[in-house]
Amino acid sequence: MNSPRTTLYRDKENAKLLGVCSGIADYTGINVLWVRLGFIATIFMGLFPFTLPMYILAGLLLNKRPPHLYKDEKEQKYWQTVRQNPKRTTREIRARFRDIDRRLADVESFYVSNNPRLTAEIEKLR
Repeated sequence: MNSPRTTLYRDKENAKLLGVCSGIADYTGINVLWVRLGFIATIFMGLFPFTLPMYILAGLLLNKRPPHLYKDEKEQKYWQTVRQNPKRTTREIRARFRDIDRRLADVESFYVSNNPRLTAEIEKLR
């Protein structure tokens, strides 16, 4: 089951026609202008019989983007990064957790080494 943040939607807020190009731009993180220019280029490259029906079909089948999908732009950029390269994002999150774990261990060892009563309690538990 997909998260609502990893699903392709039509973006009717930034739409010119059906919102498919703006939805693709939101999904990929590419500027909507480039997506629209790419769509127009495919029409002029002779792919008109294929491109326009697919656009209309996508406009009919895709759901509208929920109004409050992201809290802020930082969250929107994060989810665009996840959709672009999930493995890289997973590595980055693991690295952040390792860093947090390392810093927490440093704080713990500092606190325990400066608190003899706590050290004695821990040793009793072992």
